[in-house]
Amino acid sequence: MFSKVPDAINSLFSEDNKLDIRKLKYLPRWIVFFIDVLLITLSSVVTYFLLEDLGISALQEVTIYSQLLIVLGVHILTFFIFNTYSGLIRHSSYLDAIKLFLAVATSYFLLVFINLGAILINNSKIFLNAELFVLALLSFSALFLFRLIVKRAYEFFRNLQIEEDLLNAIIIGLDDSAISIAAALEMEEPKRFDIKAFVTKDGSKRSRVLDKPIVLMKDELGSILKRFKANAVVLSGNNLSAKEKFEIIEDCLENNVKVFNTPVVINWDDQQSVTNQLKSLQIEDLLDREPIILNKENKANQLSNKVVLVTGGAGSIGSEIVRQVVQYNPKTLIVLDQAETPLHNLSLEVAHRYPNINFQWMICDVANRNRLGRLFKKYSIDVVYHAAAYKHVPLMEENPAEAVITNIYGTKNLVDLAILYNVNYFVMVSTDKAVNPTNVMGATKRAAEMYVQSRFYYESIKKGTGGTKFITTRFGNVLGSNGSVVPLFKKQIEEGGPVTITHPDIIRYFMTIPEACQLVLEAGTMGNGGEIFIFDMGDPVRIMDLAIKMIKLAGYVPDKDIEIKITGLRPGEKLYEELLSDDAQTLPTHNTKILISKDQTKDFNEVSDKVNGLIKAALQLKNKKTVGLLKMLVPEYKSKNSEFESLDKKSTLRVIKKTS
Repeated sequence: MFSKVPDAINSLFSEDNKLDIRKLKYLPRWIVFFIDVLLITLSSVVTYFLLEDLGISALQEVTIYSQLLIVLGVHILTFFIFNTYSGLIRHSSYLDAIKLFLAVATSYFLLVFINLGAILINNSKIFLNAELFVLALLSFSALFLFRLIVKRAYEFFRNLQIEEDLLNAIIIGLDDSAISIAAALEMEEPKRFDIKAFVTKDGSKRSRVLDKPIVLMKDELGSILKRFKANAVVLSGNNLSAKEKFEIIEDCLENNVKVFNTPVVINWDDQQSVTNQLKSLQIEDLLDREPIILNKENKANQLSNKVVLVTGGAGSIGSEIVRQVVQYNPKTLIVLDQAETPLHNLSLEVAHRYPNINFQWMICDVANRNRLGRLFKKYSIDVVYHAAAYKHVPLMEENPAEAVITNIYGTKNLVDLAILYNVNYFVMVSTDKAVNPTNVMGATKRAAEMYVQSRFYYESIKKGTGGTKFITTRFGNVLGSNGSVVPLFKKQIEEGGPVTITHPDIIRYFMTIPEACQLVLEAGTMGNGGEIFIFDMGDPVRIMDLAIKMIKLAGYVPDKDIEIKITGLRPGEKLYEELLSDDAQTLPTHNTKILISKDQTKDFNEVSDKVNGLIKAALQLKNKKTVGLLKMLVPEYKSKNSEFESLDKKSTLRVIKKTS
């Protein structure tokens, strides 16, 4: 007979059962109110018979029924005053217990006052004092126990969900945040996790918390995961170092276990806030980095109450620069981009959050010199962050003239105008693809670097040190930027694969977008002019490993659930990127994450002549001639595109003569 009990309980939750308890989300207020009134009635009756058994007879000044009506009327009044019947009983907390206590206590004192009034008017009491005290105790106990029973019953039936619907989870950590997260997840609706244990590296005198075992991390995490059959881990230990967290994540990925990150919340009592912010681990969390420590004071001196221009402000890098610059209260922040919709979306985001900042939103192509000239003439610009660029390697291989027009001509326009209108600082965002470039995009960025550097030194010799300080920042790929592999892989995984990789051995340097932009702002305050700052990108990441980790983070098995497909290197693409050229040297700075690259600076007149010829060819849309002139300007440019590989020095001159 007892063997049929589990089946009977499960039948309560079957899809066909019309009385499915899970569908009863809450008790209506009127039902709670009716039950509360019923409990007060029951408490009054129990009080009457209890006193009778003790030989204490109720007063007969009014009838028993009249006494009951007075008691119910007073309690109904206090229920309305303290709103005790509202809220979800399953989420009852100590605040609800306090409301009940206040309602019952107020009812007690009101009945005492009614008694005193009866004495003053008729010289006789309606209730015995002992009767009122016992009634108050029984009433509070009944109301509190009712809510407790409903809460526990709800939790019991909710926990009878089919186990495969829940993730067996262990929580890493045993601090207050870990316990708060566990408590919130236990109350979550709909429930996602079945918390199996707390795992801590520190010893604890307690053996259980929230009725969950505490496990000391002596063994490999993998064995603990297998012991509890865990398929999810919640990282909540604030005392975990970056290295420890990275090792835990690696163990979880090896065991196909999902990882969830600690929410950053202030109010731990708000359970909904805790569970809402508990998110699956993102690939950005796998960058094994210590946090960047920056000097905010020097950036405040450079940016506060200044006019700042950000080009390419709607892009992934430019928009983050905007978000960070705005925190230093610039006088005017000019955000320039030719992409209308992204610029509009950014304006809605930051203008709402920072209503006191004077934003100027400019639709403009950096190749439009006349429009830029009017902009510089109208505003007395103090700082320029130049992030506008075409950056997609395959597209620029097919459109080299456009790459030159935006990346070189656009930069030249801004540099020339910055000098003409006495801008204090000009910070250019470059790329590691500019080092020993093998593609048009990288070569155009290197040419832009050359123009910036040579123009600075030319102006320094001509004018001295009082002119515009030109600073170049060079870093690798940023995770999550528009067109990077991370959004592409995410989309491919969501669509069920395949995940496409150009080569199994291809590697890249990666940073997060906020990290890169923080260093751009920092380098902008450090430069005296003419420097190329390179950022510590950490260890290079093998793209194949990145894809495998992203597939595992999504809860799939690589090459089983999601196929990984090798497509071959694209035109202009190389297996690895470099941050320094072969003949460059580095100098340290006070920030260990920023170095100065000592690249050779060429004569400005020579660079300017070649740049002008290159721009002329690009504006005429002569692609072969454009690439040939680009190779002459950037001799280290060795194309990996079969269409342009044959353009050595001699053939380049022939192409130039032929197309001139």
